[in-house]
Amino acid sequence: MTQLFFVRHAEPQHSWKDDRTRPLTDEGMRDTDRVLEFFRDIKPDAVYSSPYKRSVDTIQSAAEYWKKEIQTDERLRERESGIGGAGREMIAKRWADFDWHETGGESIRMVQERNIAAVWDILEQNPGKTVMIGTHGTALSSIVNYFEPDFGCADFFRIMGWMPYILELDFEGKTYLGKKEHLFVPKVI
Repeated sequence: MTQLFFVRHAEPQHSWKDDRTRPLTDEGMRDTDRVLEFFRDIKPDAVYSSPYKRSVDTIQSAAEYWKKEIQTDERLRERESGIGGAGREMIAKRWADFDWHETGGESIRMVQERNIAAVWDILEQNPGKTVMIGTHGTALSSIVNYFEPDFGCADFFRIMGWMPYILELDFEGKTYLGKKEHLFVPKVI
């Protein structure tokens, strides 16, 4: 069995303009200790992450603890936000129509396709292993939806404020076996 442990990043500094370099808040940095504590008993064979700073920083101490290099993969990045793409109404519109996106932004389907391509590659490269993956809320939700199509907008809203959040997806080869929620730290957003 291959275990993929997806770690949604800790709380970022929302006022930071550049999405790629957005750091964690002081509280978010402290919350990375909870990620480390979780992984003290779970040794990853490989570690992957979105290249975004908040994702890498969230899993950095756990990767260092096990002396694992973080392999960044551009396909694991968060949804590209376009003009006027924020807010619950816009989120609901994207989830209602997976092909809709605001000008300059990505649709849920676009995010899902590139994230799933990364997941297939990770599974192929790590059969029967334990893998840690630094990710984002929309990216992770699109992955879960691929394997569990009933996972939708209400589920996304349920986890939207969970930072960090650790979700395990299990596979036998490329056959999806199920998911387990392990850790979440609720934040007011």
